[in-house]
Amino acid sequence: GTSYYNPVQNPERARDRRNVVLAQMGKYGYLTSAQVNTLQATPIELKYNPTRHIDGPQDYFRTALGEALQQWCDRHDRDLYADGLRFYTTIDSRYQTLAVAAVHEQLRALQPRFDAYWRGKGAPWADEKGKEIPGFIADAMRRTPVYQQLLKQFRGDTSAVGAELRRPRPMTMFTWKGPKEMTLSPLDSLAYYKRYLRAGMMTMDPNTGRVLAWVGGPDFQFFKYDHVRQARRQPGSTFKPFVYLTAIDKGYSPCDRIRDQRVTIKYLENGEPMEWQPNNVTRSYSGSNMTLRYAMGRSVNSVTAQLTEKVGWDTVRQYAKRVGITSPLLAVPSIGLGSGGDVSIFEMVNAYSTFANGGFRNEPQLLLRVTDRNGNLLDAPQAHQKRVIRAETAYLMQHMLLGTMQEPGGTSQSLWDYPQLWKQGNEIGGKTGTTSNYSDGWYMGVTQDLVTGTWVGGEDRAIHFRTSHTGEGGKTALPVFGRYMVKLYEAGLAQRHPFQRPRGLNLPKLTCYTAAPRRPKADTLATDDLLEQLNDGKLPVGVNPDAEL
Repeated sequence: GTSYYNPVQNPERARDRRNVVLAQMGKYGYLTSAQVNTLQATPIELKYNPTRHIDGPQDYFRTALGEALQQWCDRHDRDLYADGLRFYTTIDSRYQTLAVAAVHEQLRALQPRFDAYWRGKGAPWADEKGKEIPGFIADAMRRTPVYQQLLKQFRGDTSAVGAELRRPRPMTMFTWKGPKEMTLSPLDSLAYYKRYLRAGMMTMDPNTGRVLAWVGGPDFQFFKYDHVRQARRQPGSTFKPFVYLTAIDKGYSPCDRIRDQRVTIKYLENGEPMEWQPNNVTRSYSGSNMTLRYAMGRSVNSVTAQLTEKVGWDTVRQYAKRVGITSPLLAVPSIGLGSGGDVSIFEMVNAYSTFANGGFRNEPQLLLRVTDRNGNLLDAPQAHQKRVIRAETAYLMQHMLLGTMQEPGGTSQSLWDYPQLWKQGNEIGGKTGTTSNYSDGWYMGVTQDLVTGTWVGGEDRAIHFRTSHTGEGGKTALPVFGRYMVKLYEAGLAQRHPFQRPRGLNLPKLTCYTAAPRRPKADTLATDDLLEQLNDGKLPVGVNPDAEL
């Protein structure tokens, strides 16, 4: 009789029923008459804490975890809410705490620079020319549940809805100094929140598939949208490794060369002849006949586009799907530059993990084990491993990713600013990514034991930086990874060591790049002069003198 005798809704019935039970306990000798009389005279004191769906850890992974729990129950014919099950997640609170700290530290530092950049220039929701998009906030408001509720409440009277949305009222608002009471209208509050930069971050053990950390945004209490799995954004240059993966698995070597030059790629679209001329970020072309490792390390668009054409853009799409990209992708010439479709951090981390674990695709795991109410083990889910690329290819991709650190002018070289990362011969590979108008900044970091993906940007693509100095992935997302890895190493949660070459691999001698993970000297960073020396057959600093140029 949980409703009839509910002590909140029917306190007298609950008291009377309790007293009947106490009398029965006295009748059968479990209580004395004096005890029965004393207990029956005692008022009921409630400590009522109803369980709500929002209770528990206020973290972004809770939605994905809830889906995983329900799926497990469906497979095992269990009731999630009635069977008293205990679920243990792979999320490690130590990793999670440090990941949250790294994200918060970077966003706290980045937000004032973002605000200062746009101060006096209008709102940060701007078009390609930097001009404020008219009606942006009004259009965004129309897409919210609040607007739909008001529209129903006022029977479709948009004038009344608009007046209500412009009416100021007290609100508790997010700030990086803590929640703050403000008086704002719903339209003003939406504009206030749109100015805040968002972030997403996920760490996975590539060998087991266990997800160790999941940060979906600045603060779950105020920003519920999850930028790890729910959000999908263009990946920019973090997609380029899939082009080089395709080439290497098809027989190319990191030492093979393609000239950095302006090219015109011709193709058919719906039967119509089309042309595309990929631009380098610098809008210039060195003319250098550069190695694939050097080109990926410096993220050279012209070389990536030519290589994509050579291996086939549909083949690149197939390889990306093979290693873990599940979002729809278009087989277009620019797919290698990240414009073939939007992807999530969740699937990017999964895909990059194949480079670290020898070529196996592990579906990310959120459940560690399941027990009954008494602690008896019911299940310990294991990773579903499937080899998707050859071990030789995976190992060569590790060295391709190391090129962003080791090759002169590599895009990951800001990580040298974190000296704690480079003790004991430690090796870290990675790839930066930046999309058009600097709307999205990415960094994918890979060690032998951990793969971490980070993204930083506005809630909408129209909210963005305008220059590479402040808006590229190496400035926005890479520092999150750098701070995080330093914290992991200092806490003893990660081990420093180089990538391990698997035994028995038949690999060519790769003497076309610097093998030692050291910070390049300023005068050896890639410049046009260095590229000219390479073309002239002169040896730049760090190149093996036995190499064939």
